[in-house]
Parts: sequence; C-alpha cells; structure tokens
Amino acid sequence: MSEFSGSTDPDRILPLLWRHRNARRATTGRPPRLTVDRVVAAGLAVADEDGLTAASMAQVAARLGVATMTLYTYVPSRAELVELMVDEVLAGRRLPGPGEERPAHWRDQIHLYADRTIAMYRDHPWLCQVSRVRPPLGPGMLRESEYVLSTLGALPVPERNTAAVTIIMFVTAAARQEGENAQLRRASGESNDSWWSRRGRLWEDWFDVEQHPAMTDLWNAGGFDKGPDEQAVDAFAYGLRLLLDGIGRRSPGAQSSETTGLRSSPMP
Repeated sequence: MSEFSGSTDPDRILPLLWRHRNARRATTGRPPRLTVDRVVAAGLAVADEDGLTAASMAQVAARLGVATMTLYTYVPSRAELVELMVDEVLAGRRLPGPGEERPAHWRDQIHLYADRTIAMYRDHPWLCQVSRVRPPLGPGMLRESEYVLSTLGALPVPERNTAAVTIIMFVTAAARQEGENAQLRRASGESNDSWWSRRGRLWEDWFDVEQHPAMTDLWNAGGFDKGPDEQAVDAFAYGLRLLLDGIGRRSPGAQSSETTGLRSSPMP
C-alpha cells in the first residue's frame, strides 16, 4: 500500500528539510542527545532492514534507545519523518551540482543520473511504497531537478522542462520496478526467472498460438530467449536511448544526437 508524501504542514516540514542551510553550531552547553539527522538515519536503517511499515516512531525510538515521545521533540510525526527519509535518500545519489565534476557529454550525464537512481531504489526498495506526486521539497529533490535541467541547456527554453520531466518520469518508473523486484526477492526468496520457470506449463497447456500470432512469431524467432530480468535491462537501455536520441535532435542545428545534438553542459 502506497504512502503519500506532501501531506505535511509546510511551516513544519520545510525548516526540517532545509535544516542544514545556515545552521549554527552551539558554542556552549552540552550537545543534544539526539538530532534530526540521527532520527532520520535511524528511520532509514529500520526501513532498509524491515520495510517502510516497520519504520514507526516506536521502532525508530527503540533503535535509538530512547522513549517514543522523545522523538517528537525533533520530528513532529511519522509523516514528517518519512518525507525527511525520502529526501535524504534522494540527496544520497550525490548528483553533481554547479561547479562540480561531471561527465563531459550530456548523454553520459543522463546515464549517470539513471544509474544512480536505479541503484537508489535497489538499495532502498521501500521507496516504491512512497508516492512522490507531491514530493518533499528538500535539497535532494531540488538537486535532481537542477541536475537534469542542467544537462539540457542547448534545448529551447519552452522545451527544457518538458524534456527534463520526461527523463525523470521514465527513469523513475524503471527504477521503481527495480525496487519492486528487490522487495519481491526479499519477501519470497525467489528470482523472477525462477518464478516464470515454475509456470512454464502455461505455454504447453494453455497458450493458443492462433490467438497470439505475434507472440508466437517472436517466440519462434528467439525473441523470448532471455529471462525477464535481462529483458527488463534491455528494454530500459532501448527506451532511454530512443528518448535521448529524440531529445538530442531537438537541439538547434542537430543532425544526430550521437555526434552534434545537445552540447555538453558547460564545465567550470
């Protein structure tokens, strides 16, 4: 069952999301026993190990060795905690910011974004349970938008945001599927290839070649020789390549996205 980010009071969540901006270090007195960072880290540890549902305020408090009510001094509710956890994971991709080193070619920059996003969902599969239709408006989310937009600087301005949103939607959809696969493997102890193999009798006992001629032709040509996991990898690479080819051709004067196309993002 999905949880929805963005349901929190902006006056409470925004200062928490941006707590590191202009943060002042205390110069006197004892350091606090807990910090928001420690609470978020504990929530991430619980969710990574046991799933998002397990990351209740009580379980996070137990992980920290404090009373549950103590957490509310730092995070108002579980809804805020989940948003903080999501943005922390988004920021953890370490996408290059302005002035930071990045691949020279715009396509390689997008591939870096895609690889790190897929790895993020694989490492934190509970993210699949959080809808980001209304995302946490923190540094992690804004870094994603800034990075993808910065790779598309040669596009006309009206198209730039549309292209960036298209890339983010495509990559995130594939990454969420990878996260779901990771959750299924963990819950069932079985790979997708094994799951399909155990249902092989479908093709012998129930499959009607006359009702499925396109599938039959593809089968006879070897189009289904690869397992579902490998097919998914190929499909993502194919789709991303076509998407970037199309975007590259929208660059002024572009003839081929592999040669001219979008210029590389300017390096400092």
